[in-house]
Amino acid sequence: MSDLHRPDIPPSSAAATAATATATRQAASTGPLRPGVRKREAWAWAMYDFANSGYTTVVITAVFNAYFVSVVAGGAPWATFAWTAALSLSYALILLSAPLLGAWADTHAGKKRLLAWTTLGCVLGTVGLALAGPGAVALALAFVVLSNFCFGSGENLIAAFLPELAEPDSLGQVSGWGWGLGYVGGLVSLGACLGYITWAQANGQGAAHFVPICMLITAALFALASLPTFLLLRERATPQPQSTESAWSRVLATLRQAGRYRDMRRFMLCIVFYQAGIQAVIALAAIYAEQAMGFSTADTIQLIFLVNITAALGALAFGRWQDRIGHVRAIALTLVGWIVMVLLAWSAQGPTPFWIAANIAGLCLGASQSAARALVGYLAPESRHGEFFGLWGLAVKLSSILGPLTYGAVSWLSGGDHRLAILATGSYFVIGLALLAGVNAERGRRAALGG
Repeated sequence: MSDLHRPDIPPSSAAATAATATATRQAASTGPLRPGVRKREAWAWAMYDFANSGYTTVVITAVFNAYFVSVVAGGAPWATFAWTAALSLSYALILLSAPLLGAWADTHAGKKRLLAWTTLGCVLGTVGLALAGPGAVALALAFVVLSNFCFGSGENLIAAFLPELAEPDSLGQVSGWGWGLGYVGGLVSLGACLGYITWAQANGQGAAHFVPICMLITAALFALASLPTFLLLRERATPQPQSTESAWSRVLATLRQAGRYRDMRRFMLCIVFYQAGIQAVIALAAIYAEQAMGFSTADTIQLIFLVNITAALGALAFGRWQDRIGHVRAIALTLVGWIVMVLLAWSAQGPTPFWIAANIAGLCLGASQSAARALVGYLAPESRHGEFFGLWGLAVKLSSILGPLTYGAVSWLSGGDHRLAILATGSYFVIGLALLAGVNAERGRRAALGG
């Protein structure tokens, strides 16, 4: 935002400060970035989304999950449950630790230090998955829990930098840069792995040979692509040694003062519900495509590529629009889109309507994820970014347990009716939309500025 347009400078003083403003703009960033934030630093922040997205795309969604069920566990009846249980355990650990890590990061100005450790943990955990051959169930599950815990913790920490980089009225746009670049990163990692898989299969190699190499490729790309973040991103927070509060005390104080941050509190509850629907789609879309729609493995891979492309477009295009129409209205539009997507997928009897539903899911995925991160940044007090983004992580990880387990339970109780399962999880979007109606972003912003 230009200094000549800042509301705290009276119009009468604009001419007198013109020379100073011009000089300031030469040294500081303009537009969506805060003064002192250079474009390359914002790019370095967004590159972390590029770096870590390969992990979720390759390990959680497209490659290792199926490999675990069919090869590591030998197709055992309990294999899918074991996989989802391991993911649920990692999410539960994040749920318990995220607010505490965020509070510690705020007190010690240590977001970047913690981010380095979680990045190292996820990279090493992904390398560990390369050791999981046929029958190595316990080893595979242990490294899944470790890598996914570190991934989720790092996701919260990198998000806490957003309010330090973007102007309050441009949080959606800058958040969209990260989410959009993240989906591109997922495509790069998936493309590299699929290129190797194609070569390996042409040379007669099976999954037990090429999937471990894919884990090494994913880990290497994560490590390399995250280097700009650690080289260029600055830690702008200052330590708070004068505080005698422990991390637990700060989190408990925030919970006790929930009435003061009532819009943040309601939005966190809203996140739990609508993210439950999103997490179910992310974790189980490939299973739905194969079980309900009869897709082949090749069709499913094409579906994942398509969803990542449309998600990138949705995040990049929607971010700027979100800043114009308002955070709450923008998120409401994405939830309506999710409801339409669920109804299309539930009713689809052929591939065409399902592909349309997949396109809608991709657009809504990028837009809704980016929009939520921006609204949390808008509602978070300046001195507690890490803590409030930790609470955001808590809400998302709780939903990561709730959504997939709901889908699995409905499918199991209904005798394998995946259409009923996706319709049931779609109800979470309706609940989220109803809760969102009670969120007043401007009132919540005033509370944050006072905190």
